[in-house]
Amino acid sequence: MAKVIIFSGAGVSAESGISTFRDSGGLWENYKIEEICYAGCLDWNYDETIAFYDKRREDIKDKKPNKAHSQISRLKEKYPKDIAVITQNVDDMFERAGCKEVLHLHGFLPEIRCENCGFIDNIGYKKLNEAYENCPQCSNKLRPNIVFFAEQAPKYQDLYKELQDCEMLVVIGTSGNVINTDAFLQGNNRYSILNNLEKSSAINDTLYSKVLYKKATLAIDEIVKDVEAFLKP
Repeated sequence: MAKVIIFSGAGVSAESGISTFRDSGGLWENYKIEEICYAGCLDWNYDETIAFYDKRREDIKDKKPNKAHSQISRLKEKYPKDIAVITQNVDDMFERAGCKEVLHLHGFLPEIRCENCGFIDNIGYKKLNEAYENCPQCSNKLRPNIVFFAEQAPKYQDLYKELQDCEMLVVIGTSGNVINTDAFLQGNNRYSILNNLEKSSAINDTLYSKVLYKKATLAIDEIVKDVEAFLKP
């Protein structure tokens, strides 16, 4: 397992122009979460749910990785065994920045999957019905390969495994409302960096060794310097 975990949320991708869940004027604003992103919505609201994620896939098509994505990807390439890149984001900005291994806790938007047989495919930025009419293996309906609210998130087990050997935790661009990053620091002495645009009521910043309230693209050089200093013998 890696010594350093870089854990990111929507704040990293927001600087690339990708709509976040809490943005006003974004893709989410005209929809009710329980109708397009909640367990069971595919059973009674399939067409509208699929159409929404088709729009989200189209939305990221022309977006570009920003400096934070690129610098984190460079770090991962330089220290492949010592750094784990873990994100709550479902976009592919890290991958487009060159990162070869990214743990997407809540799924990956370019992928679709079959709940019946487990078939998964990366369709890029196409609409689902442009790629497949139904599952090519079992003819069942397909869905976005992301985790809806109230669904199980199997990748959390991989997160917990990584945390066992983590000696340094870097948290970037997350409010702490979905995943309580404070819990990662309780009962241990690991060094930690928190980088958010502003304070969050869901995060106790006194628990973190260093706190940087600024854009991720402005904080990333200092973060990279600290990570490299930590990893060098």
